[in-house]
Order: sequence, then structure tokens, then C-alpha cells
Amino acid sequence: MINKVVYPGSFDPVTNGHLDIVERAANMFDQVVVAVFFNPNKEPIFSMEERVKMLDLATESLDNVTVDSFSGLTTKYVHSIGGGAILRGLRAVSDFEGEFQMASMNKHLDEDIETIFLMTDTKYAFLSSSVIKEAAYFDGDIKELVPKFVYKKLKERITNNQE
Repeated sequence: MINKVVYPGSFDPVTNGHLDIVERAANMFDQVVVAVFFNPNKEPIFSMEERVKMLDLATESLDNVTVDSFSGLTTKYVHSIGGGAILRGLRAVSDFEGEFQMASMNKHLDEDIETIFLMTDTKYAFLSSSVIKEAAYFDGDIKELVPKFVYKKLKERITNNQE
């Protein structure tokens, strides 16, 4: 039985779509670790420490959810903390191919770690951190798509970067 699941991601920034997955996972597993990872292919707008703090705040009401950060292979991290599975969110069929490829590689790297997919609520199916950042940059209305404190930090960061 899988008691601890790890939900890895860059979470730059955390969105309500991410939180939908976290909240639902918290109802299915004894422990959920939301793990911010360093992705060398992305240039984040927020530091790893800022992303961890935002996730801590966003998940503070969920007793069985912890937030951590790591770099390197996800399977090694999951194994190091005694996790049994990697949790991935799917928004649309278009996500599946890339996620399937990643899950297959992770299974090759560590056959004891499963990958579990959860479909996000359809109201967040279009949502990604990249879409949020772009909309915020051009002053789009994203207030209902991220937690209030994330909205405020994102607007501040974009304003400061444009000066």
C-alpha cells in the first residue's frame, strides 16, 4: 500500500490547478509531499525558497501535506524520503504523452516507485504556471486562478522586473 506520495513540480507560481491536485491527493493518501524541484530547462520568476514559502502558505490547512525542495532525479528523492509514488496532474490528453514518457523513464530508474495520475478539475484544464505568468505580465485578470497572496507577489514581481 502506498502511504506517501510525492507531487513534484516547479510551481512557479503555484496555481489553483496545482492546489486542486494537492487537496484531492490529501484525501487519498496518508502523506503528500509537495516537492519543488530545480529544473535546469526553466528560468523561474520566483526563487526556490519563495516557491516553497508560497506552497507552505497555500497548504497550511492540510495536516497531511508537507512542502520540500530538491534537485536531481525525482525517483532518487522519492526513495530518499520513503515515498512510494510520484503524483502527476493531467490537464488534457495533450499532457499524457510527455507524462507517460516521464513515468516510463522513472519506472526504469526505480521499479519500486509508481506514478499516479490525477486529472485536474475541468475548470483548470487550461491552466499552467506559464499561462499565469504571461497573463499577469500583460495585466490579465488571474485573480481567480491563483491564491490571493500569489496574485499579489506575482504582480509585485512583474512590476519590479518591468522597471
